[in-house]
Amino acid sequence: ISRRRFLQSTGLGAATLALTSCDTFRSRLGAAEAARKPSIIFILADDLGRGDVGCYGQKQIQTPHIDRMAAEGMRFTDHYAGSTVCAPSRCSLMTGLHTGHTYVRGNREIQPMGQLPLPEGTVTLPRILQQAGYRTALVGKWGLGGPDSTGTPNQQGFDHFFGYLCQRHAHNYYPEFLFRNDQQVPLQNEVPDGRLDGAGVATKKVEYSADLIEQEALTFVEENHGGPFFLYFAPTLPHANNEGGKSGMEVPDYGIYAGEAWPDAQKGHAAMITRLDSAVGRLLQKLKDLGLDENTIVFFASDNGPHSEGGADPDFFDSNGPLRGIKRDLYEGGIRVPLLARWPGRIAAGAVTEHVSAFWDFLPTCAELAGVQPGAATDGISLLPTLLGHPEQQAQHEFLYWEFHEGGSIQAVRLGRWKAVRRHGKEVELYDLQTDPGEAKNVTRYQSAVVAQVKACLATARTESEFWPLKG
Repeated sequence: ISRRRFLQSTGLGAATLALTSCDTFRSRLGAAEAARKPSIIFILADDLGRGDVGCYGQKQIQTPHIDRMAAEGMRFTDHYAGSTVCAPSRCSLMTGLHTGHTYVRGNREIQPMGQLPLPEGTVTLPRILQQAGYRTALVGKWGLGGPDSTGTPNQQGFDHFFGYLCQRHAHNYYPEFLFRNDQQVPLQNEVPDGRLDGAGVATKKVEYSADLIEQEALTFVEENHGGPFFLYFAPTLPHANNEGGKSGMEVPDYGIYAGEAWPDAQKGHAAMITRLDSAVGRLLQKLKDLGLDENTIVFFASDNGPHSEGGADPDFFDSNGPLRGIKRDLYEGGIRVPLLARWPGRIAAGAVTEHVSAFWDFLPTCAELAGVQPGAATDGISLLPTLLGHPEQQAQHEFLYWEFHEGGSIQAVRLGRWKAVRRHGKEVELYDLQTDPGEAKNVTRYQSAVVAQVKACLATARTESEFWPLKG
């Protein structure tokens, strides 16, 4: 069944399935400016908590370049990831659909390497931009189809790919190989620390994948500076290495945190985030050096809330700030993430917006930036009015929806100031985010009318899936 057909079958209103046009973009920027399509960079951190960066309240981990993005652009206070784990969140970003409609709604592995692949012919953000004349690249982690599947980046709209196809492979920062397009690129990391090679000599890990991924991103920008280009820069920092070892927070050194009286895992966690920040800084500097700054819009976000893997402790750095929950929760701490947008001369410096938005908004937003139609129905609404300083023109979501399927089925709805969570088919929990952003007080018994609205949303928000049935 096509996306358009199954979305139409839900009965959702036109506002929820809003499409944009090139005429709208021309009216907002002017025909001459719209004709010069901006390049687009989307930086997606991996398991970075909303409270892990300075511009969202972090006090101990240094993130000067990310903070500068906020100072020079727009910071979103109420932005949400596609899901609370990697694959479905990234699928939502790429397809403009929430997890009631996406093909991938969980981290379902396919042996011997990879996750459930996107089907052939899926309408994706890179494919839309590719058809609009953009050179497209993914550098970093994919997770939506393993080798030789229909879901590889090159089959889904990317002209160029370098990094990890498989999420489990991406746990290792010193892998034996990465992929460039469909080919394996061998690295000098064949023997893990503590083991011996054939000559009885201990071999060190020397090629740190995050550094290679960063360099590939910089090279792509350099080679395509004539534009327009779309770079999906998806480093694995600060995801843990879940495959064991002394510390799951795998980093060459602890850098400025080496002398801190912290557990090693927390030193590693902080060092990974500051290393990510440095990569953001070098990418922004590359745009300036090439004269691309004013015609490139850069987004920065995270795929879900902070993790507690590899020895990391979300409470140590207050990684979720005042929010409840972490990765694998549909409470706010698991899905509300940082979003920054920087476009000098177009997005006002130091702007802050409380507009409620989510990953599925990026497909229509980028389509409008490129001056084209999205090409299929979407759950998203273009954020361009907000980005360009016209909040009065910004369409609003009727509601936001998520579902999650590990250990049962959990659903969540954001409806204005209200947030609802239904766990394993039990009674709805309701929280007033305006007075209780930490979701500490369930007010279901006092808000029967709102609960009825939430249940109406839950009844229409999803389509059935053979892989992701609701349980409980």
